[in-house]
Amino acid sequence: MVTVTDEARPDPRRWWALAALVISMLTLGFDMTILNVALPTMAADLDASTGAQQWMADSYVVALAALMLPAGLLGDRFGRRRMLVTGLAVFLAGSVIGMLAGDVGTVVAARAVMGVGAALVMPLALSVLPSLFTPTERTRAVGIISAASALGMPLGPIIGGWLLNHFWWGSVFLINIPMVAIGITACVLLLPETRDPSSPRVDTVSTALTATGLGTLIYAIIEAPEIGWGEPLVVCLFAASALLLTALVLRERRQPRPMLDLSLLAQRGFLLNALTATLVTFVLSGLLFVLPVYLQAVLGNDALGTGVRLLPMMGGLLVASRAAQPVVARFGARSVVSAGLVVLAFAALLGSRTEVGSGYGFTALWLSVAGVGFGFAIVPAMDGALGRLPKDRAGSGAGLLMTLRQVGGAIGIALLGSLLTTAFRDRLDVTGLTGPAADTARESVVAAHIVAERSGSDLLVSSANSAYVHGMGVALLVCGVAALVAALLAAAFLPGAPVDGTDAEGGGGVVPMAAAAADARQ
Repeated sequence: MVTVTDEARPDPRRWWALAALVISMLTLGFDMTILNVALPTMAADLDASTGAQQWMADSYVVALAALMLPAGLLGDRFGRRRMLVTGLAVFLAGSVIGMLAGDVGTVVAARAVMGVGAALVMPLALSVLPSLFTPTERTRAVGIISAASALGMPLGPIIGGWLLNHFWWGSVFLINIPMVAIGITACVLLLPETRDPSSPRVDTVSTALTATGLGTLIYAIIEAPEIGWGEPLVVCLFAASALLLTALVLRERRQPRPMLDLSLLAQRGFLLNALTATLVTFVLSGLLFVLPVYLQAVLGNDALGTGVRLLPMMGGLLVASRAAQPVVARFGARSVVSAGLVVLAFAALLGSRTEVGSGYGFTALWLSVAGVGFGFAIVPAMDGALGRLPKDRAGSGAGLLMTLRQVGGAIGIALLGSLLTTAFRDRLDVTGLTGPAADTARESVVAAHIVAERSGSDLLVSSANSAYVHGMGVALLVCGVAALVAALLAAAFLPGAPVDGTDAEGGGGVVPMAAAAADARQ
């Protein structure tokens, strides 16, 4: 095993090694958004209901959220390069399974496998940098690798749209294979092996409680529109998830070196900033789930056109992320976070007024405003949360923050998708259809269009479009109200003093705003 200290002569191949990590993180970055553009096409080819589409998106996020912290510990104990390569190999295997999939179940399984691989890669890609770079070079390296992941976010819809216009939907998985293969080869040849034998052991019980508790919660939310929100099975699932997650909290509080350092939530500054970042991720993930279907099925754009039409939101987010630092320096984090959430609430409430005939111009307007709100809310919130961590708990705190954001994303897809499904089914007019045809039409707007094409019913197309826009409006209304409530809480309770290296509540570690912005765009 090669160990490179800060004082040792830097490895001359270190920038090539960074390029390998950049390729890996870029692949993970656009994989987070590439599937959203493919979902309408996959729904038509696989006869996937809205619930099935939610699982195709959420299986990745649930696995990622449940395994990210134990994956980092595995790298510390057994070798970061070894586990990084293992994670890339697992991600590659999931991509191959997804490319060859012929049914919804296989796609969901493939996405879960990819989530396991991503959970290994994300924390370890950053943890190997200290072994490669001197302290003066490390900040630049962190910025480059974070920017690569952030760049993948807007690239995902465009690359996915182009692939779907020229190839079959499995190509959104195929594109991962050569990039990950290059990443694996480069990591094996260029990265030194490092580990920390003193790191705590992986708590398999806590890991199992996290995965099963979160998975049960997501399952209950997704299946509730189909089964019924008040049915005994759904109630039991919610109760079981509450028990599992409560057991996780109680177990972690008794551990001398917990995987999830929940005691950090007792610090008001960290808690409120973390909740703000989690809410923004909740809204963003939900929007990226419901919008592509609207742009394709209702407005009639192709896959590439859909990806391009998502760019106003991405552009607003990136511009606001860049502008956040000087604005926070001028007005303070509390004011900027609160204002960002108000802007986000305004955009969501404006979007909830969308009608079938509104056209893309109106959508582009509120998407741009939403992107600005996202950026101004999440960047200072991330910086405020990380900056209030004690130096000796910075790692565990950052891990907890990343986990909370992934949980927020998973719940956003599940909850907003389920609200949309319920509203869509209540509003859809299936008069004149046979029982089986009506059941099929209620599965999703894409399924309703297929039924309408087979039956020659223009009225069903019109009803399906109107019902979907109504359901999207309900989801956006919930987003707007949630963002407005969060803005009021932030204005009332967020610490007003800027983070300057010493937190009033006892924190000490400071994370530069630029690093927080790069992480926020992931």
